[in-house]
Amino acid sequence: MKKLGAEFFGTLWLVLGGCGSALLAGAFPELGIGFAGVSLAFGLTVLTMAYAIGHISGCHLNPAVSIGLWAAGRFPAKDLLPYIVAQVLGAIAAGGILYLIISGKADFTGAGNFASNGYGEHSVGGFSLQAAVITEVVMTAFFLIVILGATDKRAPAGFAPIAIGLCLTLIHLITIPVDQTSVNPARSTGVAVYADPWAVQQLWVFWAAPIVGALLGATIYKFIGKED
Repeated sequence: MKKLGAEFFGTLWLVLGGCGSALLAGAFPELGIGFAGVSLAFGLTVLTMAYAIGHISGCHLNPAVSIGLWAAGRFPAKDLLPYIVAQVLGAIAAGGILYLIISGKADFTGAGNFASNGYGEHSVGGFSLQAAVITEVVMTAFFLIVILGATDKRAPAGFAPIAIGLCLTLIHLITIPVDQTSVNPARSTGVAVYADPWAVQQLWVFWAAPIVGALLGATIYKFIGKED
């Protein structure tokens, strides 16, 4: 239960910090933090929480990461579903907190896209479904390669959170214009359930593609990272 609690609160922090920065500060009049600021916010949530709960639960905060670690032989199958449930609930709780904050704004008329991931007309840059799928598969694969490499027993100890946090920052810097960057089905779900109906309708992409990417990344690292 301590591990599940850590995953719940860790994922809550990720969505609160990452999506919260996009919703509350991303385009704030004149002083908005922009894409670079939002990207950094996502990276910082993982970096800070990795140091806070990494020794408790491993700090997955992401169903795709949990699945990828399982595929790489780093995580037991019996813990997979409980971790995923805790992560999704934490993300939804964060979305609820953000909704309560945003609904307190004087001109609030509805959640709108609520920092949800989307493609086609719901893509920031007008990118297609194909572009979103390729983006999520490739970026999640590289995210898993970095996670598995940074946490390998042969890697320098104590630096994994920095590498993983910076990797997530880089992924966001590249891909926010494509689909607002998921690489995390829990993050996508946590805000989609409060957004306009299209967000839930497109949510399947941001579950399927990151999971495929995680499995691909795990397979690649098992090959290139295998000890002689």
